[in-house]
Amino acid sequence: MAKVKNVFYCKECGHESAKWVGQCPGCKEWNTFVEEPVAKKVTGVSKDRRIQVEPTKISNVNCDADERISTSIGELDRVLGGGIVIGSLVLVGGDPGIGKSTLLLQMCNELASKQKSVLYISGEESLKQIKMRASRLNYVEGELLLLSETNLDLIEETVRKIMPDVVIIDSIQTMFREDISSAPGSVSQVRETTNSLMQIAKGLGISIFIVGHVTKEGVVAGPRVLEHMVDTVLYFEGDNHASYRILRAVKNRFGSTNEIGVFEMRNIGLVEVTNPSEYMLQGRPDGESGSIVTCAIEGTRPIMVEVQALVCQTNFNMPRRTAAGTDYNRVNLLLAVVEKRLGLQLASCDAYVNVAGGMRINEPALDMSIILAIMSSYKNRPLDGKTIAFGEVGLTGEVRSVSQAEQRVIEARKMGYETCILPQVNKELIEIKGIKLIGIKTLRDLLQFL
Repeated sequence: MAKVKNVFYCKECGHESAKWVGQCPGCKEWNTFVEEPVAKKVTGVSKDRRIQVEPTKISNVNCDADERISTSIGELDRVLGGGIVIGSLVLVGGDPGIGKSTLLLQMCNELASKQKSVLYISGEESLKQIKMRASRLNYVEGELLLLSETNLDLIEETVRKIMPDVVIIDSIQTMFREDISSAPGSVSQVRETTNSLMQIAKGLGISIFIVGHVTKEGVVAGPRVLEHMVDTVLYFEGDNHASYRILRAVKNRFGSTNEIGVFEMRNIGLVEVTNPSEYMLQGRPDGESGSIVTCAIEGTRPIMVEVQALVCQTNFNMPRRTAAGTDYNRVNLLLAVVEKRLGLQLASCDAYVNVAGGMRINEPALDMSIILAIMSSYKNRPLDGKTIAFGEVGLTGEVRSVSQAEQRVIEARKMGYETCILPQVNKELIEIKGIKLIGIKTLRDLLQFL
């Protein structure tokens, strides 16, 4: 008979304790422990029963190139590192209604059209609801199997019986195991169900995708150990009021964590955006002050984005500082550098900085474009519409080099820009025809453009 006892789990990291504590010893967070009943099975294991395990040389392990399954969705394959790795466990998180289930159902549709056996398990929708959503996405007839179930024991039996190539679990917070007395979505249920799915994926060589709900802070609900157990963690980002969506990998054991996939939400589902630079610059005004284009690097892909700034006299005792799409503290730092090194009186002005299009970029190469946009708005002088700028700015006003500068310049030339303002160090290492390169050493060199 199972013995039931109550234990305390940390909601952030999954640390277990026999009693409640205020601060978690594992992650040092406060007031994160919750009490949950846990049932432990009493099993008799013979001491004489021993299993000998022999280590294997790494040279004897076969790793063929066909260990990945292409989803036929280029942006998704890019983020996954080239396709679905056989036997991998992937966690997909994002805000409600952002398109997680839509993307996975489209992936199932593509895999089923290539005669891959796919099992879509939903604990939130009935079979008719899934069929209605699939019909809207123009699904094709194939080996796509549907199952509406939340009992993980029954799900495991079905998976072992069918042996599909790919399994979708939507969502992990609705799954439960009967031998755990806590409610579905609790720390113990999420941890144990994920552990069972991991054993299925590794033991049977089945690729499993898990949909995870997110909290108001934007992280996957449940213990932080959930992200450590899976092979890949994907976050679906985007504004519900905008049509674009960004798929970002924050953990990937089989590829880079710097890649992003860009999609556009339409009435037929998610459509790939093959040229994000052109998409992000749509509707850019001409001849307006406080606007300049820069080139950011997301993974191996250069993306052109517009940086906007608005500087005006404040009506408050303390001026307002607002940043959308970039780091707020970084903007305050750059405003202090501009006021100190260039002598601009910004202490009596409100300053608003925005990365148009809703994309969030935190890399230091955005510094020079932010400062140029602020100076342009402050002096009410527009910048040349065919000019881009990128470069990191230090506290002493020096302009420092950035990585992958050549790729940024090539992307700017491809998009039809004629002038590129970049750090002097990077200019000395680049020889590209068809675009004018202007090297900058200090912020005072920027005054010539206004």
